[in-house]
Amino acid sequence: MGESKDYVSRSDELGNIHISEEVLAAISAAAALEVEGVSSLANPNKKNATKGIHIKLEEEQVVVTMSVLMTYGHTIPEMGKAVQEAVKTAIESMTGLTVAVVNVSVVGIVFPQKD
Repeated sequence: MGESKDYVSRSDELGNIHISEEVLAAISAAAALEVEGVSSLANPNKKNATKGIHIKLEEEQVVVTMSVLMTYGHTIPEMGKAVQEAVKTAIESMTGLTVAVVNVSVVGIVFPQKD
């Protein structure tokens, strides 16, 4: 592959399946954004929401590291745990891969706009 993309590969009796780390990051982003209390992902690149998510494969297991902005009024530990569970469930159910760790950093709080 001439591109600089990384892939996670799985083999079965019919051949190989290659899943781009960008796909895993997109699944992670979608799952995290569905969690109540998550305002947005914290990413330095506004053009691509998955740039703030890092995917790594360690010993055949996926490690996800992400940063989020939370909505004021939510409990950080509860929201963080919900994000971890949502991301783990989404990746495992959609890809069949095992998620070892989901590291979530809350890097800011978004206050609701007053009308």
